[in-house]
Amino acid sequence: MLDVLGLAPDDERVYRAVLGRPNCTAVLLSDLLEVSQTHIDEALRHLVGWGLVIRSVDERFTAAPPAMALGALISQRRDGLRVAEQALVTFAEEHRAAMTGSSISDLIEVVTGVDAIRHRFLQVQQAARTQVRTFITAPFVAVSPDENSAEPMALGRGVHFRVVLDRAVLAEPGIIADAIESLRNGVELRVADELPMKLVLADADLGLVPLAVTPAGVPGAVLLHRSGLLDALDALFETVWRTAHPLELSGSGEEAEPVVELGAEGPTDLDRRILALLLAGLTDPTAATQLGLSPRTLHRRLRRLMDMAGVRTRMQLGGHAVRHGWAEPH
Repeated sequence: MLDVLGLAPDDERVYRAVLGRPNCTAVLLSDLLEVSQTHIDEALRHLVGWGLVIRSVDERFTAAPPAMALGALISQRRDGLRVAEQALVTFAEEHRAAMTGSSISDLIEVVTGVDAIRHRFLQVQQAARTQVRTFITAPFVAVSPDENSAEPMALGRGVHFRVVLDRAVLAEPGIIADAIESLRNGVELRVADELPMKLVLADADLGLVPLAVTPAGVPGAVLLHRSGLLDALDALFETVWRTAHPLELSGSGEEAEPVVELGAEGPTDLDRRILALLLAGLTDPTAATQLGLSPRTLHRRLRRLMDMAGVRTRMQLGGHAVRHGWAEPH
């Protein structure tokens, strides 16, 4: 747990033992943890050096108040990260200047194999400072949306995510639950009828474009640095983004919601999810499957919404939903 502050597992184990035992000795800790005296002495030396443990003149050890001691370590780590971020900006500018006259081989890196593509996919997102933009298409070759561990970390440091999903992706198992979680975390999601490629862009500096599988069955991708080609992909994303359909899915995604009788004042969260998926172009069976509903339940809820809106067709219901805020406009 404290490895992020530089503590080794053995150091943390000794620290936890000292926390509950003021004025303990190294011998007591060695017996308690069943660790050699040499290891205990080394761990205590580290802990005393970090200010987490206080050593008395008679070689007894007491934990310093955690809020003060650990707080100081956390502050130091934050300061170190701020310095590193400032250095990153400087290094990036130096790199851009050096790349200005670079050859094409310096601007384009070919990546081969699932593991290498996965590593680069996560690395590109980790390198982003302000925004990540992504096209997601099926099938998922290297990393599926629920395996994208870099996304929550980047969101945590304030990176803005905009994602366009190919309409066919919405039929993938579990994708709606993943979409709801991403929306809760602040990711903007839109749906396009058809995307030309998979793509991930980090700021205006890096882009990863997966390629077709080679004749040998090995997937490949290209990593692009700042260049005219990367600028073209930047423009492509923004064009697709403007014409894509915003995807708004409220609620938890679970079916454990009572059916609301006619006469209710407005649509429920489940109703809004149904409308969002149908407006995004999913068929009734696919939408029902993604929401864990039977087709009959889905049709009954749509009939209720049409009655509530006072319309007779699905097209009229879609227009009413957009006009009255039941769903986001295209």
